[in-house]
Amino acid sequence: MTSKLLLLALFVMSTILMSYTSTKKKKVLFFGDSITQAAVNPGGYIKRIDSMISAEGLNDKYETIGAGISGNKVYDLYLRLEEDVLAKSPDIVVIYIGVNDVWHKTSSGTGTDYDKFGKFYQAIVRKLQAANIKVILCTPAVIGEKTDNSNQQDGDMNQYSHWIRSFAAQENLPLIDLRKMFIDYNLQHNTTNAEKGILTVDRVHLNATGNELVAEAMWNAIKAVK
Repeated sequence: MTSKLLLLALFVMSTILMSYTSTKKKKVLFFGDSITQAAVNPGGYIKRIDSMISAEGLNDKYETIGAGISGNKVYDLYLRLEEDVLAKSPDIVVIYIGVNDVWHKTSSGTGTDYDKFGKFYQAIVRKLQAANIKVILCTPAVIGEKTDNSNQQDGDMNQYSHWIRSFAAQENLPLIDLRKMFIDYNLQHNTTNAEKGILTVDRVHLNATGNELVAEAMWNAIKAVK
């Protein structure tokens, strides 16, 4: 009788645990700058991902959290990692940073040197991994959409993006290569060599098409995380 009760108790507990596990949502946190901050607004890429989650009937599987702050650079992300990310216990973090690290070098003299960018970036990833959080990396997309390599920051954007690609390959981390995606899209669609208006509203921040492109790429990467 005692063993039967014990088996029954174990069965009930396992059923409860299985139920909890199956209904627990994956928390996906998007960590970045003003591009990510705007993504929680109607039409933004996080809102579009929410719509994709709903369309696929996965509302009980995923929860999204925006953690973007305007003007942020990689070291800002590092400094607010504990409060804005780790305290929220996400399962997946999508890191989308680098534009201001490059842009602010010329606009205000407060950008991030190449070697420091890599050190801060790696430190962020290491802290996330130590907390058993899955990480998805993104290259910064564009500062200007001209297709003839005449955007002022193209050189640095390519260099910093290359570092992220190399780091992702070295660490076997999923990568969303937004830099390549935006360049390829503009080469096909930006026939007048315009500096904005194809995927951005102002050379940097995303328009409707840009948000859709980013949302689709990010959602596909998120679904692939095991």
